[in-house]
Amino acid sequence: MGVLIVESGSTKTDWRLISPDGSISQYKTIGFNPYYQDSSTIYNEIAENILGKLQIEISNVFYYGTGITNFEKSEIVKVAFQKAFFNADIQIFDDMLAAARSLCLDKPGIACILGTGANSCYYDGKEITEQIKPLGFWLGDEGSGGYLGKELIKKYLRQEFSPEINEKFIKKFGELTRTEILDKAYNQPLPNKYFAGFSKFIFDNRSHPEMYLIVFEAFNQFFEKNVLKYSHHHSVKVHFTGSVAFYYSDILRKAVVKNGLTLGVILESPIAGLVLFHKNQK
Repeated sequence: MGVLIVESGSTKTDWRLISPDGSISQYKTIGFNPYYQDSSTIYNEIAENILGKLQIEISNVFYYGTGITNFEKSEIVKVAFQKAFFNADIQIFDDMLAAARSLCLDKPGIACILGTGANSCYYDGKEITEQIKPLGFWLGDEGSGGYLGKELIKKYLRQEFSPEINEKFIKKFGELTRTEILDKAYNQPLPNKYFAGFSKFIFDNRSHPEMYLIVFEAFNQFFEKNVLKYSHHHSVKVHFTGSVAFYYSDILRKAVVKNGLTLGVILESPIAGLVLFHKNQK
């Protein structure tokens, strides 16, 4: 019987099947988020794109995902998976535990997510024992893609760019108006994803001092508001997962040193670490 490890964001879901002989198969589907999808929608995606590919019976499912914030949201996902894998033991966890287990395995450490959003925790090697609760896009998310994009747009609207950067920005996006941007921010869905979309411009120009400083200061803010508040921050390694951490790793490393921290690993996605974690649990 096989073991399924599932790691889901709002955009995509990574699936890993561990067969009895230790071999690993991988699949991808759309992302799941119980804030936006019901059990039937999630089950239909599993039935259409996963069940036909599995050639063995599943004994255990370990699901980690965004939007698992309370029992009600967890149950939405669990009902779908119980219908799909009715003989399996189904366990549902949030994305922060996915990051902690993937990055730290069985060692104490601070686990950080820097992607579209931002989050962090202290993990004692078995469970999360401290967490500065994330405040989301409008009140927090320092160091995230959404935050970087928001800082970029503020500088554009306040005419703080050098002529060189301003010209590149307009060539890339056109002359965006204040009204247009405020509509995206306050009237359209998923403003965090809209602003995170500007992060690639920063990445492409990150060697320019103006863009470099946006990223460097955003990481410093993330450490100040989150990581430096953990009681063991100077005695354990600080690990990262997420697209922003991965692609801006050169700047992130310098911010880690500036804040007197010890860097651990930087992974683009938690899934490989989760497979290793669960294989070690056997």
